[in-house]
Amino acid sequence: MTEKETIEADTTGGELKADSPEYHDLVQKRWLEETYQGDSVPQLTLRAVLMGGFIGSLMSISNLYTTLKLGWSFGVAITACVLSFVIWRFVRVLSGNKLSQMSILENNCMQSTASAAGYSTGATIGTAFAALLLINKVHIGWEIVLPWTLITAALGVFLAVPMKRQMINREQLPFPDGIAAAQTLRSLYGQSKQAIHQAYALVSSLGIGAVVGLLGKGHFKWITELHLKLPELIPFAGKTGTVQLSQLPGFGFEPSVLLIGAGMIVGLRVSASMLVGALLLYLVIGPRIIEAGDIKAPGELLRWSLWTGTSIMVASGLTAFAIQWKTILKAFSSVKKAAQQGAEEGGADPLKDIEVPAKWLLIGLIPLTLLMVFLQWIAFSISPPLGLLSVVMSFLLALVACRATGETNITPIGAMGKITQLTYAFLAPSNITTNLMAASVTANVASSSADLLTDLKSGYLLGANARKQFIAQFIGIFFGTLAVVPAWFMMIPDKEALDKFNPPAALMWKAVAEALSKGLDYIPHTAQIGILIGAAIGITLAIVDYYAPAKYKKYVPSAMGLGLAWVVYFANCFSFFVGAVIAWLWGKLNEQNAAVYVIPVASGAVAGESLMCAIIAMITAAEALGKF
Repeated sequence: MTEKETIEADTTGGELKADSPEYHDLVQKRWLEETYQGDSVPQLTLRAVLMGGFIGSLMSISNLYTTLKLGWSFGVAITACVLSFVIWRFVRVLSGNKLSQMSILENNCMQSTASAAGYSTGATIGTAFAALLLINKVHIGWEIVLPWTLITAALGVFLAVPMKRQMINREQLPFPDGIAAAQTLRSLYGQSKQAIHQAYALVSSLGIGAVVGLLGKGHFKWITELHLKLPELIPFAGKTGTVQLSQLPGFGFEPSVLLIGAGMIVGLRVSASMLVGALLLYLVIGPRIIEAGDIKAPGELLRWSLWTGTSIMVASGLTAFAIQWKTILKAFSSVKKAAQQGAEEGGADPLKDIEVPAKWLLIGLIPLTLLMVFLQWIAFSISPPLGLLSVVMSFLLALVACRATGETNITPIGAMGKITQLTYAFLAPSNITTNLMAASVTANVASSSADLLTDLKSGYLLGANARKQFIAQFIGIFFGTLAVVPAWFMMIPDKEALDKFNPPAALMWKAVAEALSKGLDYIPHTAQIGILIGAAIGITLAIVDYYAPAKYKKYVPSAMGLGLAWVVYFANCFSFFVGAVIAWLWGKLNEQNAAVYVIPVASGAVAGESLMCAIIAMITAAEALGKF
């Protein structure tokens, strides 16, 4: 039974309404008496912050790589908790057990620092700045990228403050990943054999992923010879019409545990949709388009298909966002309700020494807003009114994104950015840079706030001091920014290096900005038809997915999977499917064992290979620059 359910059970006869100040007071009293651990347990310590900063810095680089490679990033919290626990046990052994064990709340603060560093800093670089590099063919300087990344992440941290009191304390929204992270910590510190085995499984798979990344991308490139060409394996797939499938980009199988692990995480529905979409493109639609002469060379297939793929994902995301109109209304009504309750509660706030003071919010948001508006003006010539609007929209859309995350565990970041892009298509037509960079503010602020609220949910369940968690999160963004910005320039020294990734997220941002700024005449005629068909598919799938009975949802194709299949290589889709099938078979053979190990093994594989590949990419770029 949750805390909210317990309180409701204690208030018989409907004497207290769930949204009344009295009910809220009772909830907070119960939390203070039974959950809050006070200052007797170490929380915000130097070792916790340094450990979180170290792990978060590595995860920020890992997530930058996965954003460029796959088009999305993965949560940091649970992986950071497990790694911190294992690493500190190893450090203690080396010290002869002279060092004390980290407390569970220290590890929670460490998790907050790591999440802020690993998840809140790199999203805008791998999307908007990467798209801008594809368009302008030259890098935006570090003196712009670094403060842009830091300020947008900091805005997200400060915006999480008022939403925490309302969504976590008052409304008790679940934030499922936050609950999972808290349970992981409880299991680890309870010395649960299952949790310890999970921890070592994650660390082991991380090592395996790193080895695969080294062999595939490093000086030992013999593993690349294992890449299989599917035309040699499938007799009927060698040729479609006059098009040799071996000429199409990425038609094969890449033995990457990063891709296979990602498939294990996202599941069979998304991965199967990706494979179906890829087969449709490579075996049916693509060859016909090439034969018709709408594509000059087979290698340019994805440049044509990304318009349809992007249309599916954008239309689906915006439709899903619009369908959740009740969530949107609740998000804005909760602000008014919180203000009313705050006035009724007056100065008798039992949590005033635990929660972040409201004045901290003003002290942070006012200068950060001014800095963001100024930076947009001097860096991209975005007028102050339009720059201020992007920050205001960030506040509003972050509120919606956080509530969606709290209720469904899904953060609609794509929709947040696209709403801003659509807005600026009217306010600043034909200006691609304004369109991209205004949207990057909204997307990064919203994603940062939602992720950090998830961490605050973990702390609330464990009885942590919210003020100390906030400080840990704020410190984390500095670690992440100082790690991910240099990694971006070292990993991607120029446009040619970025092109090798075929970066799906950046290509989608670029496509939307160009379509909105240059008009449909800029897009090939057959691609325009594809956009209309893709939009219809995306809208339909979003509606069907929302209203379909729960038992049938798994049979509804994933709009994200179908759309992504037309933006990434076939090899990526096939490897995703292999991973999903492995996880599915694992569950069929031993459901209990799969429930324990699938996610830790997959998460470790993704983190290990992506981190190693990112490091190798940076070393390779440095070596290349050293020759000139």
